[in-house]
Amino acid sequence: MTKLSGGVLGVFSSMGELGGVERSALEAWRAIAEASAGPNHVLSFGPPIPSGVASLVRAAGGSLLESQSHLTAALHAASRRWPVRLVLFWHIGLVKLLPCLRTTGARNVLFIHGVEAWRKPSPAVARLLRQVDLFLTNSNFTWETFLRHHPDLRAAAHCTVPLGLDVPLEPNSAGEPDDPPSALMIGRIAGSESYKGHDAVIAAWPLVTKQIPGARLRMIGPSDVTPELRALAVHHGVADVIEISGSVSDAEKQRALAACRCMALPSLAEGFGLVYVESMRMGRPCIVSTHDAGREVVCPDAGLAVDPANPSELAAALVRLMTPGAAWDNWSAAATRRYNEHYTAQHFRERLIAALAGSL
Repeated sequence: MTKLSGGVLGVFSSMGELGGVERSALEAWRAIAEASAGPNHVLSFGPPIPSGVASLVRAAGGSLLESQSHLTAALHAASRRWPVRLVLFWHIGLVKLLPCLRTTGARNVLFIHGVEAWRKPSPAVARLLRQVDLFLTNSNFTWETFLRHHPDLRAAAHCTVPLGLDVPLEPNSAGEPDDPPSALMIGRIAGSESYKGHDAVIAAWPLVTKQIPGARLRMIGPSDVTPELRALAVHHGVADVIEISGSVSDAEKQRALAACRCMALPSLAEGFGLVYVESMRMGRPCIVSTHDAGREVVCPDAGLAVDPANPSELAAALVRLMTPGAAWDNWSAAATRRYNEHYTAQHFRERLIAALAGSL
C-alpha cells in the first residue's frame, strides 16, 4: 500500500456501528494507521465510541479525543497545536471545527457521503468549504449531486473513493437461501428518511406473490414508522408475508442475508449504500433505483435498477431476482465476483490512501 508522509488528524463522527458513515470511518482509520507513521490523532464528535472500538483506534496508532457536544469538540480542537500534514474531515458538518484547529501548513480533506451534503450550505459553511484542498466522495453520483448545490466548487480538486468492507467469504459458505423465496431490506426506517423505498416495495408485493406464492419480505433496521408500514401491508393484503423486525444483532443480520434471495432497496437518495456491498459479499443480487448511486455500485452485473414509482416494473425485477434456477445462480455468482473485485475493505483502504497521498 502507498505510504503517507507525516501524520494525520482524523475528524470523525462516532465510529460505533451506527451506519455507513461511522463504519467507513473505522475502516478509513485502520488504513491511515497502517499507511502513516504518525503522529496520528482522532477527534470524535457524537455518541460515545464503544470501548472495543476506542481501544482499536488507540491500538492502531492514534490518540483519541471524544466529545458529545459542539462546545467540547471545539475546545478539544483548539486544545493543542496539531503536528500533522493532513486533516481528514469525515462529514461535511465537521468542517465547522476547522477554524479551531491549529496546524502548520496541513492539507484539509473532506469526505462527502451523500444526503447530508446535498443542500445549500449556510454562508459560514460555504466559506469553510473554500478552505478544503481535496474533496473525496463515495460515488460519482454523490459528487455531481453535491455540485448542484455548490456550483462554485466545480473546479475544486476531487477524487471518487468507493467504499468497501470485510473480506471475501469462502466459496459456498453463505449456503442456500430459504424456501419460499424472500427479499430483504436493511436500513434505518424513518419518517424523515422515506426515500429508501420501503413503501414502494410493500405496494409492489401483491404483484410478486401472484407469481411467487408465499414470497416473503423482511425489513430490518431501527424504525419510527413500524405501525404505518404494517398498516400499509394490511392495506395491500400482504401483512402475513411481510416481517418488520426492527434493530437486530450483526449475527442475525448475517443470517437474514444468507436466507434471502435478493436485497431490495430501491432508494431515491443513496450516496453509496453499504448494504449493497454486504449483500453482494453474500452472493445476493440487489434491486436498486434508477435515481441514485445504487446503479454505480451494483449494475450492470450484480442486480437490477428500477423506478420505484412503477410497481409493475419493481415487481418484475423482484420476481427475476427471487426465482430459483440457473438465472439466479448466475446473478449470485456475478454479485460475489463484483464484491471480490471491487468492494473489499482492502480495496477501499488502497483507494483512500492513494487519494490522500496524492493530495500531499
